[in-house]
Amino acid sequence: MAKQVWKPGNMLYPLPAVMISLADKKGNTNILTIAWTGTVCTNPAMVYISVRPERHSYQMLKESGEFVINLTTEDLTYATDYCGVRSGKDVDKWKECGLTEEKAVSLKYAPVIAESPVNIECRVKSIQELGTHHMFLAEVTAVQVDERYMDDRGKFELNSTGLLAYSHGEYLGLGRKLGTFGYSVRKKPLHKENSRSRKAESGGKAGE
Repeated sequence: MAKQVWKPGNMLYPLPAVMISLADKKGNTNILTIAWTGTVCTNPAMVYISVRPERHSYQMLKESGEFVINLTTEDLTYATDYCGVRSGKDVDKWKECGLTEEKAVSLKYAPVIAESPVNIECRVKSIQELGTHHMFLAEVTAVQVDERYMDDRGKFELNSTGLLAYSHGEYLGLGRKLGTFGYSVRKKPLHKENSRSRKAESGGKAGE
C-alpha cells in the first residue's frame, strides 16, 4: 500500500470542537471555539486548551485565569463555527448566536453557556508558551450537566446529546455506536439456546 510522506503537521483527528466561555476581571465576556483541547490527568482532573496569543480572548484568559469548556452538539454547529471565525472585538457572540450566559458554580469571572449539555469549569494552573499557540493547563473545579439527559437510573446519557466533532476542516456528528470500552476482551455471554442444548445432551433438566 503506497503512502505519501508529508512534513510534520497536526493531523490528529477527529477532535472535540468546543466553545470556551471566559471573562476578564471587569466583567467583559466572550466565547471562542477551540479544537486544540484535551484531557491530561484524571486525579486531579486536569485539561488543557491551546490559544494563539493574538486572539481577542487571550488577554482575558491571562487576566482572570479562568475558562469554561462547553461541549457542543449538532444543534450548536452554527454557533460553534461562528464563534471560531468572528472576533469578540467586533461582535457580541452571545447575542448573534442566541446563547445564554449563566454563572459558573465554582468560578468568579468565567460564565457557562446554558445551551451546552456539559460545562467544564476550569482554573488555570500554568501557561506554556509553545510557539504559535500557548497552552493553558488547568484544573477542573466543577462540571455541570443537563438534567434532561439523565436516565431513570441516574446515569448521564452523554452520547444521546448529539455531540459534535471536528475533523480536517469539517464538523461531524459522532454517528452510531460501534462498541463499548473493553468489549474486545469481554467474555461473550452464553446463549440460552446453547445452554438448553447442553442440558438435553446430558439428560438433565433446567433447574436441576
